[in-house]
Amino acid sequence: MTPPTHLDGARVLAWAWSDLPFGHVASEDGAAPTAIHGLAVCRYGDEAPVYRFSCDAQWETVQDDVYASEDDARERLPAQYCAVAAAWNTP
Repeated sequence: MTPPTHLDGARVLAWAWSDLPFGHVASEDGAAPTAIHGLAVCRYGDEAPVYRFSCDAQWETVQDDVYASEDDARERLPAQYCAVAAAWNTP
């Protein structure tokens, strides 16, 4: 599934999708963990850093992390997202 052009106001630079979850993010309120189906590397405006957003099946952002480059954001996936290999796409 293709993501929207922007997530949380940041432009999508690259994305990966899997019907099987890449992994799960624990809920802070004790609810069931959220399955992560979408990963997106994004940038706010012309800022230097990029963000990797971890998204649910509707491309809602569940978690993010900041990186110095697009390559770092793609290559440095946390161990919790290794259930399925990420195949990156560009818009």
